[in-house]
Amino acid sequence: MNFIPYGRHSIDEKDIEAVVEVMRSGWLTQGPKIAEFEEALATYCGTRYAVVFSSGTAALHAAYAAIELRPGDKIITSPITFVATANAALYLGARPVFCDIERDTANLDATQIERLITNRTRAIVPVHFAGQPCDMDKILRIARHHNLYVIEDACHALGATYRGQRIGSLSDMTVFSFHPVKHVTTGEGGAVLTNNPDLYRKLRMFREHGITRDPRLLSGLNPGRQPDPWYYEMLHLGYNYRLSDLHCALGLSQLRKLDEFLKRRREIAALYNQTFAKTPAIQPLAQKPDRHSAYHIYVTQVNWKQIKKTRTEVCTSLRRSGISTQVHYIPVYRQPYYQRLGYAQGLCPRAEAYYEAALTLPLFPAMTNEDVYRVIKTVCNVCSI
Repeated sequence: MNFIPYGRHSIDEKDIEAVVEVMRSGWLTQGPKIAEFEEALATYCGTRYAVVFSSGTAALHAAYAAIELRPGDKIITSPITFVATANAALYLGARPVFCDIERDTANLDATQIERLITNRTRAIVPVHFAGQPCDMDKILRIARHHNLYVIEDACHALGATYRGQRIGSLSDMTVFSFHPVKHVTTGEGGAVLTNNPDLYRKLRMFREHGITRDPRLLSGLNPGRQPDPWYYEMLHLGYNYRLSDLHCALGLSQLRKLDEFLKRRREIAALYNQTFAKTPAIQPLAQKPDRHSAYHIYVTQVNWKQIKKTRTEVCTSLRRSGISTQVHYIPVYRQPYYQRLGYAQGLCPRAEAYYEAALTLPLFPAMTNEDVYRVIKTVCNVCSI
């Protein structure tokens, strides 16, 4: 009996060949594959610019730095996300403000945002949880009214659509992750997409030590003079957040299969929905009709009292049967570090209720229908439904 993880990358011989080709090319990093991957990613998402980074966390850090987030500034985001969404603001001395979620989708509740805005708020950071986009029309309207940036954490949502438009070009910046359990992988990696040339330049410099060779930005040149071939300037305190040609070659190969991966993820979700949408004790997250989820993960809400078992008991029984589950996520503000910063328990009641009921089931493109039916049957048996 094979073990079914909750998520897993899909690597084939074409991916391996793409990486080997780079290893034989003379380039390992800072070569042509980086720009090639960035251009392909921007084209796929319908955006002018893409800047790749060493991780999704680095990409978030860069996006916040590009809007010059400073100590005392605030961002508004969801508590149901990986800690990096909030942590990257802390890196710059800013403070995350957590907005409660929608009961049915676990996405940021746009109707709750406005009351959290103060004169220190700089950005709204919606998290497209599990791959389903947030209500971007409402969020963008609020942001325009209050002159705020919108930075989408779309680490779950590569390939998702909102009202017919692919996620990646709707707001000031959009952040993606290429961790192995995401839709495409570069091993580790991330990206920021934007249509804004000024933000694009800032992102590029932040990734590369704050250094530029762009004649338009160099301060040590007389107007109109071209720099010497070796000349560069460090204009800001940046980081080494580069992604290598090896990573980008893998990313390019994976990106060519993204639509195939998305199709399979949606097929698996549909098989789950056929069972769990009719099972009161185990309910999937609601899907809005004007959005097309990328289904990074398949999240359910379980009524533990109704099945008369605890989450620990269910997860343990499933693991013994060769099926891995996960919980996405503990509300960020409940983490010990955030508690020490003064965030209160129970800050977002809907997020708390969601977390207590949450259970993530396996979903990845290499799952067969037999795997999916095995998960369904085992879950129903363990939960006695």
